[in-house]
Amino acid sequence: MVGKVPMLIFSGSMGAGKTTVLSEASDLLIEAGIAHAAIDLDWLTVMYPEQEAYGQELMLKNLAAVWPIYAAEGAERLLVARVVENRDELQSYREAIPGAEPMVCLLSASIETMKQRLLVREPGTFQKEALDSSEALVAILEHAHAEDFRVDNDAGRSITEVAREVLSRVGWLPLHP
Repeated sequence: MVGKVPMLIFSGSMGAGKTTVLSEASDLLIEAGIAHAAIDLDWLTVMYPEQEAYGQELMLKNLAAVWPIYAAEGAERLLVARVVENRDELQSYREAIPGAEPMVCLLSASIETMKQRLLVREPGTFQKEALDSSEALVAILEHAHAEDFRVDNDAGRSITEVAREVLSRVGWLPLHP
């Protein structure tokens, strides 16, 4: 019998803070002694020659391969960063990880905040594409309603405050320590 795997997906446009909040959420869970794994799923798609659009199939194959290793080492929950544009995508996560119970948090920030973050994060050849795509992706995500809940990650909020809010919304940590 396959056990349940609570899975938290940090979604949002480029520059919304998916990877940064994922990392801070992992740190908060470590501090609380909660067994988990944390993966930025975009890194499971990086290769050349490129695979299909956005590497979704490759990412899912890689996720299916690595999750059993994490679980065997004691991970009981999974945090991932990945854009979710459609609720139907969640079925593919359930197929990759039997027992997965995905919850999607959409991180939001102003276009200006995301662009400022991208200027720092993407100093190289991908910068123009990231800046051009970020605003379009916001519109797609706004209309998709693929999230279970949203959390504001705009300028002025500490990353710890944002991560704690996300974890409290899924019931993994209290809102206030």
